Amino acid sequence: MHVRSGIAVSPGVVTGPALVLGSENFRIPRKYVSRDAVDAELHRFHLALDDVCRDIHANEQLVSSQLGAQYGAIFAAHVQLARDPKLLLEIESLIRQQSHSPEYAVSRVLRKFAEQMQSLGDRYLSERALDIFDLEKRLLRQLLGESREELSNLTESVIILAHDLTPGETATLDTKYVLGFATEVGGHTSHTAILAGALEIPAVVGLGRCLAGFSGGETVILDGDHGQVVIDPDEITLSRVRVSQARNLRVTERLERLENLPAETQDGQRVELLGNIEFPEEVVHCTRRGADGVGLYRTEFLFLSGHREPTEVDHYEAYCRVLAACGQLPVVIRTLDIGADKVPSSMQHQFADSQNPMLGLRSIRLSLRNPPLFKTQLRAILRASVQGNVKVMFPLLSTLLEFRQAKMMLMDVMEDLEEEGIPFHRNLPIGMMVEVPSAVLLAEEFAREVDFFSIGTNDLIQYTLACDRSDPAVANLYRSGDPAILRLIQMVMKAAEKHQKKVTVCGQMSSDPRFIPLLLGLGLRSLSVTPHAIPRLKEVIRNVSITECERISRHACELDLARDVEHFLLGELSRLCPDLIS
Repeated sequence: MHVRSGIAVSPGVVTGPALVLGSENFRIPRKYVSRDAVDAELHRFHLALDDVCRDIHANEQLVSSQLGAQYGAIFAAHVQLARDPKLLLEIESLIRQQSHSPEYAVSRVLRKFAEQMQSLGDRYLSERALDIFDLEKRLLRQLLGESREELSNLTESVIILAHDLTPGETATLDTKYVLGFATEVGGHTSHTAILAGALEIPAVVGLGRCLAGFSGGETVILDGDHGQVVIDPDEITLSRVRVSQARNLRVTERLERLENLPAETQDGQRVELLGNIEFPEEVVHCTRRGADGVGLYRTEFLFLSGHREPTEVDHYEAYCRVLAACGQLPVVIRTLDIGADKVPSSMQHQFADSQNPMLGLRSIRLSLRNPPLFKTQLRAILRASVQGNVKVMFPLLSTLLEFRQAKMMLMDVMEDLEEEGIPFHRNLPIGMMVEVPSAVLLAEEFAREVDFFSIGTNDLIQYTLACDRSDPAVANLYRSGDPAILRLIQMVMKAAEKHQKKVTVCGQMSSDPRFIPLLLGLGLRSLSVTPHAIPRLKEVIRNVSITECERISRHACELDLARDVEHFLLGELSRLCPDLIS
């Protein structure tokens, strides 16, 4: 039995036979063509390029029709890359001036470009380099006539294990036969990971080199909840997982009946359950599961999906699609939160000298540094505000000055719209993310000026405990149950209660059923969570009383160690909702 851990990017636990895909190293002929054949070889290259662009465009249309235009934009960016004049000029130059074969010219130029991106040491650019390798594979398949026939001719259910899956391959996976997939490379922000989540295919990426010894057909357990892959499990492990899967299926069917019931405790306390989304099309996942609205609409993908900054029209249309789907349900739009590991190619120059991206130019700092970019987004939010119940939220605030500057820019945009006669909601609620310790220490001062708080536990834990959750060397230190984190939440709740301001928790902590009684006991009455978690969280809420939650939170806050807190909370959850324990 072989167990590998990676990064969970799309939830679900599945079992099935492995289909192992090789790294597909083509045998590329480094042959020279005769001078009188150069024009013919150039023509062959452009025919292959045209075929590839047609295939990519077909993927764009397929994905746009099934998942929405925001996902299709991934492939629109691939077409732009394929038609990039600089790349084409270099390839044509190798063919025309050095008489190289088109196959060799394509591989040499694209791999050089990809390796340059990977050598910059930026995680986001390294993952974008995978898009270049995708283009190389597509062109070589056309020129050499080789392809992965396995994916197009599936007749039975499989779990795909691969060094990598390109976005094009991921988008065309037949969910009738593909139970899930795992790759040796990749990260949270890769296009493949994004598409897996949208397709709701269980997926794990970033396993590291591990597939060389497997040929396919092995039984695999893929755990997209915890980022684990088990190859050739022993009978005890396999039996345990099958029992768990059968129980989970029964639980899922039972939880579906809760969709139209309120998230209400046994003593009648109503809890607001909101959804976290990144794309307009994800609203359907929220409404289908009975969400009370959208508590966190991340807008980064508008910037990350192409090679240009989004226009005001791009913003406005995306926001209006979400509002149309939500009706009068609240929608909290978070302004741009890029930087760190999320850097658009169009803005790469602004981050070139960053030595520590997590502590550098990102989120609200970037917006305040770029007023035209910030005001474009604010104009679109304000214009869309008349279409529904909109709230705006600023990310990663660390000082009062940052909030006041951001609010001042919002007021400036309001004045501009008034002068232009464009309608907007004047009393738009303005909130802030609480993600750094300084914001917690100043919570009472912030509470005098903001309309609401949203605690982003993912960054708050990282910045408080000084550990990167994506770094395997210190990931064990990243603990939601750390006593320091509980005290920070208590501080925010105390300041908010004093000034009668609403607080929501929108990080991964709020999507974990173990922490729901604790958060309710601390006074939280609003949670914003990943859509697939809504039914399970509603089950917990409907099986507990506030009195019981307060008892649980008091005891948890008396414990000294994160492991003791989490063990205690797991025990309480197993008592309240035993079916939810894996």
